[in-house]
Amino acid sequence: MNMRRILSIGLMVAVFLGPGAIVGSTQENPADIQVIVNMVQLNVAVTDNKGNYITGLRPEDFVVSEDGIMQKVATFGEGTEPTRRLIEAIPENKALAPPANSQLAMPGTASTSVLNSLLSGSNVFILFDTSNYMYRGFVFAQDAIADFVRSLENADKIAFYSYSRDLSRSSTLTKDRSQVLHSVRSTVAGDDAALYNSLLLTVKDAAQYQGRKVIVVFSNGPDNSSVVPPEDVAELAQSTGTVIYMISTRAAQLEPVSTAVFERMTAATGGKAYFAKNWREEKQAFASIHDDLGHLYSLSYYPHANPNRGWRQISVKLVGERKSYHIRTRNGYRPLPARFSAESRPMESAPPGAE
Repeated sequence: MNMRRILSIGLMVAVFLGPGAIVGSTQENPADIQVIVNMVQLNVAVTDNKGNYITGLRPEDFVVSEDGIMQKVATFGEGTEPTRRLIEAIPENKALAPPANSQLAMPGTASTSVLNSLLSGSNVFILFDTSNYMYRGFVFAQDAIADFVRSLENADKIAFYSYSRDLSRSSTLTKDRSQVLHSVRSTVAGDDAALYNSLLLTVKDAAQYQGRKVIVVFSNGPDNSSVVPPEDVAELAQSTGTVIYMISTRAAQLEPVSTAVFERMTAATGGKAYFAKNWREEKQAFASIHDDLGHLYSLSYYPHANPNRGWRQISVKLVGERKSYHIRTRNGYRPLPARFSAESRPMESAPPGAE
């Protein structure tokens, strides 16, 4: 195992556990891991062959399976409308039956105690590249981000982070647009770019919230300072149900590795990647993300008994004549130990300083 991978694993563990955490076991049985049984949440975009959004679909139009096991949709919502409950909560002792001494949590899920609190709106985390790649076009990028903040629905909460070598949590999750806009205007450019380190930490922050979790990244160049591989970031985002959108400039698109990574990462989480040639296309990309958020279907299900402790494949399809439509959502998740799950804190709790 090379040193880069070792550092990556170390950072992943630090992110999951936090200071003073204990890994491993209960006193009664070293193999025991506490269980939290919840429901898996999905954000689903449906489009036709021309890319137009399909609206007005009903819960019965969707067929959801996990590892080939058919699931029943528990909650449903379209666009910005409130999510509604379709079935009663399943008792915790009946919802999931993993192998003995190996109970797992469902990352990217919502607990039954907060089911009625799944309202409209998204938790949107904006991650802005303030590295030395951003010396050109910095003000134009700030303008595009500011317009995007103003365009979001009133029900949405927004956090604004920036990064170069380190992550700066300039504005934690809030509905106060003026606070976020002030943070956008206060950013300055400089230093190397540690995109994947910063994005991993942002995913970890987003995972602590219920409901729709979205990260919008503006990056002007490749990563030249991270110890975390992008594959680890993508898997954590999938497993916590966090959608990633990435807007990059032509400078990053000229770097084939970054282009491929951005496209794979966003597709895996159900998001999109955009490559803007100028400031006008940057604004168009943000407008497209706003439009996408307004047309996502929110689905959830209580997973049936599944002995698979590794990667679980999620499939979402449409029935009848609607089979020809295109679906975009995350394609799976890896159950994490309950200690690592966002469910270890209630919905009402938030990171220090968050609203």
